[in-house]
Amino acid sequence: MYHWIFVPLTLGLSFLIAFFETIYVKTGNEDWKKLTKFWMTLFGVNFAIGVATGIIMEFQFGTNWSNYSWMVGDIFGAPLAVEGIFAFFIEATFFAVMFFGWSRVSKGFHLLSTWMVAIGSNLSAVWILVANGWMQYPTAMQFNPDKARFEMQSFVDVALSPAAVQKFTHTTSSSFLLSSLFVLGVSGLFLLQKRHQLMAKRSMVVASIFGLIATAFVAFNGDESAYHIAQRQPMKLAAMEGLYDGQNNAPVVAMGIINASKKPGDKEPSFVGKVEIPGLLSLLANREAGTFVPGVNDLVYGNPEKQIVGAKQRIASGQIAVTELANYKAAKERGDAAAAATALTTFNQHRDDLGYGYLKTAADAAPPVAPTFYAFHIMIALGTLFPIIFILVLYFAWKGNLEEKGWLNKLAFISLFLGYVASQAGWVVAEVGRQPWAIQGLLPVNVAGSNLSATNVQITFFMFLTIFTVLLVAEIRIMMKQIKIGPEA
Repeated sequence: MYHWIFVPLTLGLSFLIAFFETIYVKTGNEDWKKLTKFWMTLFGVNFAIGVATGIIMEFQFGTNWSNYSWMVGDIFGAPLAVEGIFAFFIEATFFAVMFFGWSRVSKGFHLLSTWMVAIGSNLSAVWILVANGWMQYPTAMQFNPDKARFEMQSFVDVALSPAAVQKFTHTTSSSFLLSSLFVLGVSGLFLLQKRHQLMAKRSMVVASIFGLIATAFVAFNGDESAYHIAQRQPMKLAAMEGLYDGQNNAPVVAMGIINASKKPGDKEPSFVGKVEIPGLLSLLANREAGTFVPGVNDLVYGNPEKQIVGAKQRIASGQIAVTELANYKAAKERGDAAAAATALTTFNQHRDDLGYGYLKTAADAAPPVAPTFYAFHIMIALGTLFPIIFILVLYFAWKGNLEEKGWLNKLAFISLFLGYVASQAGWVVAEVGRQPWAIQGLLPVNVAGSNLSATNVQITFFMFLTIFTVLLVAEIRIMMKQIKIGPEA
């Protein structure tokens, strides 16, 4: 989440800068060049901090998550390698030209460099999100019992899986939305201060158009993503809606307060209070009205009537898989081919439940419902607000009195921070909602970690938390200084 403070602004602001410079090259107006350079300075500061936090995250796979790296490194490492060799190389090559080549290369080549930085940044996101999408929906792999590893069968299938495509489109379009809000917020501050008004209004118009287009993509692929979650990660969907007991014609909870004492399987009410839209969840989740949507209890304890096998049954099967895998390896070591073959046969009958064998209780298969529910609904509520702000900015810009609307410019400034709240809430839904799994259904978090003491993890956690906070404070101070100076410098 700390790394994600910096990434979305890099993804979206790079394209906005490319748009600004394209207008400069087309018109020859030097004001657009000043405007481009101003936003480019803020982009550069954010880019540097984002790279620093991202590199540290990659080292974590080998230090804190060594079992994860061993078991799925064959799959997870491939897109990360492509990102480093291909996408990051494009960024690094053209980044210097974009920043330092204004008087050294032609206008056309400089514009090309700016576009290549934007494309390279988003290509980096492609491969990172392919890796994350595979964690949500593992596919195109096979378990090797001799090495206790999952091995890739098709890189193309991993890269083009529905989860990977939806993860990329939804995450990048939401990043474009956040970047538009960032430009709106800073520009709104200029209008409130009655500084750089022409530059601010131009920036706000371009950012609002870009933001509206991004909003349409966010809404469309967000709906597609939720449908895919309903089909492939029904437990996450149940947590997103606070649905404990499955229903036919299930409603969407428009707003509600989760009962904090509620546990899977008990008789406590799910909500203290809620407002529902009848039948909508069934329609959105299954593309068919009146259909059954399973709840947390159905997925934890099973529902024979709906032919749902619960975590309780899968844990029993998984424990057999764990035992037979150990028996197979022991038989191989002592050279007992017959015993090894018998153990392998039994293991293969239960291997799809291998990950469940490491869970202690059926209730452990359920994610924390409250943070998932609240994060999802905060994201949706703010996502509904943002296009209204974009439309208002464009309307008053068209009317020619945008600088007079102090209330709207204040709202634009506040929306800068709300954009980050919505973006972080989206990651809470994605990552907290799939707990307890590091790899959905295959590898629990408690197995994925390294054999480290809690003290070691706590020391490094707070050390990096301190370093990242120092970097964040530095970034904010540098940005505030540049904003105070403005585009004229």
